Amino acid sequence: MAEPEVAPEALPVSSALAASPQVLIAASLFVALLAIAISLWLRRKSQSRGNTILFVGPPDAGKTAVLSTLVYRQTLPSHTSLQTNTSVLTLLNNKTVTLVDVPGHPRIRDQLLDHLSDAKAVIFVVDASTVSRNGAAVAEHLHKVLHAITSLPPSHTPPALLILAHKSDLLKTGAASAAAVPDQLAINRVRTVLERELEKRRVSQSGAVGIEGLGADGEESSEGAGLECNGPSGGSFKFAEWEGGEVEFLGTSVAVGEKVSAEEKSGGKGISELSQWLEELP
Repeated sequence: MAEPEVAPEALPVSSALAASPQVLIAASLFVALLAIAISLWLRRKSQSRGNTILFVGPPDAGKTAVLSTLVYRQTLPSHTSLQTNTSVLTLLNNKTVTLVDVPGHPRIRDQLLDHLSDAKAVIFVVDASTVSRNGAAVAEHLHKVLHAITSLPPSHTPPALLILAHKSDLLKTGAASAAAVPDQLAINRVRTVLERELEKRRVSQSGAVGIEGLGADGEESSEGAGLECNGPSGGSFKFAEWEGGEVEFLGTSVAVGEKVSAEEKSGGKGISELSQWLEELP
């Protein structure tokens, strides 16, 4: 008569683990690596920039014209915008970005704040042909943009900042600068005027309570910040020394009805350098 089979005795889990210290070591290592991976993923997610390109700047600077030229490869007739316009642009490198044209009117330009946290870049468009006489107003608007960028939480990667010296083809140049490249002349003029006007604002507000809130007439806030610089200039405002990050400049021009080749790389004329700048954004 066959003897009944005896079921193998199951060892307690604790005994099995105790009998295999290698299992404990492997499990501990796995948990540690998993925690590190989750931490890095969360940190990267919190610091990553979005996929939006913001076009901001004073009214009549040419924001809508530049945006339509980028999207449609042809400059369409435009007028002063009173609402935010959004378009999708596919770049030559097949990357897709969302272009947001924020109106420059003082009462609605604070719509910048609705999109800033998701911005990959902020492009501040300046009419280079009129900035010499409108410099104070343009600098006021730019100051608000600089303050908004420096007010982002530390966990957020600031957007790239580009100042576009637009309408370079309308500059009136003297005989001494007739041979100079119009785009570079526009950049030099815009940089010089804005640095001068922003320095005036920095000095005038150094002992003041603050300036009006972004886009709100008469409201005061603690916006004394945004123009801090650290460099050889001794604290006076210079874009190259701005503590908020790197500020880049490009010169552009467009003509209504003019078609622009996507492959055009003609020494910075038109918007070709702007297209290339967008393609090179990380």
